[in-house]
Amino acid sequence: MAASQNDAMIERLEKEIEERSSFIEGLIGGAQDGDRDLTENEKELSAAARKRLLELEQQADTLYENRERTTKARQRAMDVHREVTRMRNSVDKGAVEYRSTGEYLVDYIAGSVGSREAMERLEVYSRAAAHQKTSDNLGVVPDPIIGSVINFIDAARPAVGFLGPQNLPSATWYRPKVTQRTLVAAQGSAGAAADEKSELTSQKMTITRLTGNAVTYGGYVNVSRQDIDFAQPSMLDVVVNDLAAQYAIQTEAVLGTLIQTQANNVELTTASGGVPNAAELAAGLWSAAANVYTATKGQGRIALIVPPSRLGNWGGVFSPINPQNAQSTGFNAGDFGSGIVGNISGIPVICSPGYPTVANHYGSLISSAAIEVYEQRVGALQVTEPSVLGVQVAYAGYFTPMLIETTGVQRIVNLA
Repeated sequence: MAASQNDAMIERLEKEIEERSSFIEGLIGGAQDGDRDLTENEKELSAAARKRLLELEQQADTLYENRERTTKARQRAMDVHREVTRMRNSVDKGAVEYRSTGEYLVDYIAGSVGSREAMERLEVYSRAAAHQKTSDNLGVVPDPIIGSVINFIDAARPAVGFLGPQNLPSATWYRPKVTQRTLVAAQGSAGAAADEKSELTSQKMTITRLTGNAVTYGGYVNVSRQDIDFAQPSMLDVVVNDLAAQYAIQTEAVLGTLIQTQANNVELTTASGGVPNAAELAAGLWSAAANVYTATKGQGRIALIVPPSRLGNWGGVFSPINPQNAQSTGFNAGDFGSGIVGNISGIPVICSPGYPTVANHYGSLISSAAIEVYEQRVGALQVTEPSVLGVQVAYAGYFTPMLIETTGVQRIVNLA
């Protein structure tokens, strides 16, 4: 690995180490701002981030050692080259340079009449070294494969992680939901004296049920045995990891679409009829929070789910510069990515790549009591096909989001 590539990888690892550390600090900060303990989901996210940190630190240690060995080897090569040059100059009496054509002709004539010193100088001056290049030695020049396969996808599931997947009990299951409650009122209607012996109000409780059906998501690839045995890294691992990532992307998109399509709009009020400012966005967020509370009576946790394309609308107006007495501590552009990117008035802002981008839609405020997620992962399956010397590998799972309370999802829009 060339030194520049080694250093570039070290820089990338150090950047990711910083990002993971900031992510953990963000989780802890969110819990602290809310005066609460870490949720189970936040604990899982923190544990995964710490595991990745350990892997990054181990890789960085290896690269540091490589850089140190490379530096020492280069220094040794420079020392050897310097010594060889010194010895050659000593034998050859130094490099020969003619300052003019006349000086060269003087040695040429002297050498022609038998001057040994002139002949030696002319020989050194005219000596031509054969230049050996890598194109002359293709048979011994390796083709190194450096690092892991570059695959620019985001397989994080921040919205699913916020809700916390529950175990999927069977192919079909039911959730009971109260649709009519009992009633309590003052006895009678004509005043305290006339209320005695009056009949109390009465209303029965009605409980219906919501139906959940398991939906299967998966895909498969048939990989040749040769591709598995000879590819570096192993193509079987690469394919399985990519199938698992695609499963994560697809299930996050299913949940994001369900959230985005709930048409309980909170319309932003903008003074100029254009792009809303921080105060207008915060006012819309508070209105959405009030609607969610009315729907869920304060049960569950709330979060603002936004697509990556709307990060600039939220982060651009909540600057991290001197945020005292503000409704948000501000957003840092360097921290933008999927997952929690900050908070506004104590409400975590979660960037989900699965949330669709729609014109005039700025995101949705949801309650974990209004939506539930059920999942059972089948994982990777594989079978060998001897007749074609191949391995067929698949990855699948059962995933179903269930909408419990429609008005517990509030879409923030700007129709100005």
